[in-house]
Amino acid sequence: MITKFFKKIYSIIDKCIIVPISRAVYYLSKKFKKNQGKLDKILNRPHFLIYLSLIIAVVLFLLIDSKVITLVETEAEVITNVPVVVKYNEEAYVVEGVPETVDITITGRKSDIYLAKQLGEYEVILDLSEYTPSDTPYKVYFTYSKSIDSLSYQLSPEYVQVTIKNKESQVMSISYDLLNIDALDSKLSVESVSLDKSEVVVKGGSDALAEIASVKALIDLEQQNFTEAGTFDISNVELAAYDSKGNRLTNVEIVPSTISATVVLESYSKTVPISVETTGELVTGKAIASILINNNTSYSITIYGDQAQIDNIESVPVTINVDGRGNESTWTYEVNIRKPNGVRDMSDNTVEITATFGEEQQRTIDIADNIEETNIADGLNVNILPNQEITVQVKGVASVIESLDVQNIKAYIDLAGLGIGEHEVEVKINNDNPLVSYVVSSTVRIRIFEE
Repeated sequence: MITKFFKKIYSIIDKCIIVPISRAVYYLSKKFKKNQGKLDKILNRPHFLIYLSLIIAVVLFLLIDSKVITLVETEAEVITNVPVVVKYNEEAYVVEGVPETVDITITGRKSDIYLAKQLGEYEVILDLSEYTPSDTPYKVYFTYSKSIDSLSYQLSPEYVQVTIKNKESQVMSISYDLLNIDALDSKLSVESVSLDKSEVVVKGGSDALAEIASVKALIDLEQQNFTEAGTFDISNVELAAYDSKGNRLTNVEIVPSTISATVVLESYSKTVPISVETTGELVTGKAIASILINNNTSYSITIYGDQAQIDNIESVPVTINVDGRGNESTWTYEVNIRKPNGVRDMSDNTVEITATFGEEQQRTIDIADNIEETNIADGLNVNILPNQEITVQVKGVASVIESLDVQNIKAYIDLAGLGIGEHEVEVKINNDNPLVSYVVSSTVRIRIFEE
């Protein structure tokens, strides 16, 4: 650091003295060769050299003085974010209210400030070694050491109100969080995680310990760079404490601060069909005659993810908007496939769906003997009262609706919230066929009774 300071001084001397003199000598030498006779006459004049020396001396003085002034003039500069060193019995006590950093304003000669900045030795100390725990805060001033005695130092803040408490311990169970799970290879998923410890000791003040809602091992999957399925041991897994709102607590100590974990990765897949759903209204009198997915009447994709989640997926839905369609014989859609919950990757992300349109026909089907009951309360049973005509109007192209029978229609009644007695309820259709639409012509009367 001192070397840099003297280099700075040398650069000033070089710029202000050496370079100007060198240039002057060079200029005079050239003139001397051209006008040697004239120069001899001038130099031989009485007192010429005295006057010349005086002029050079004055010029050099002004040049040097202008630079020196800038180095000796007084100024102030703020050094921000200087770390605070706290001295206390860390094993026995907890200290609250101490800032991590303070600011220092340095006042003095510019040259001294420059040197102080180059040295970079700013040590701010909060000495609490003689203080004992108390419910009443202590007013304690910061101390600091001067790197250069000629400078004036002003701290901000100059002091703090600190509270010292006895350090307490508490045994807590730990869980884990998987961080950056999206960084995991898309065909991999976490099957299980085990920790080498189930409990840790947490130390801190009583108020801080009372805030703790959970202690978690933070397993960062991005740092591991897993590329294949298998069992992997991870060491030095960081532990962190959180309050009930999910905020990380920094005023407690966890012993140990790290643990080891074992992560089991799997590459589980399942093949499921694509199901097509429609939105919008076709042109009046038109219906969908057929739907092809990638030129096939049925199409399946492979999905990857956690087994427990994707085992419940029976199909992957896609939606096409048929609003205003039907005047064309066909229409083709490029559809993006949305990943269902729990799916990390799919064999296809888009499909091409071609819809063919035809003339709409209607047909009425009696469904009285094919109605299911849902959401009936425990201990109750239901009967559909006799002598009721319950029909559904089926709409679609002739070739589609003619092939339907009552077994193809999923009709049901929802009995949620209904108690013992007779009720009139709406018949609903669970329609998973985009080629047909249903209109139920009536409600149904039922009787609910105890079993």
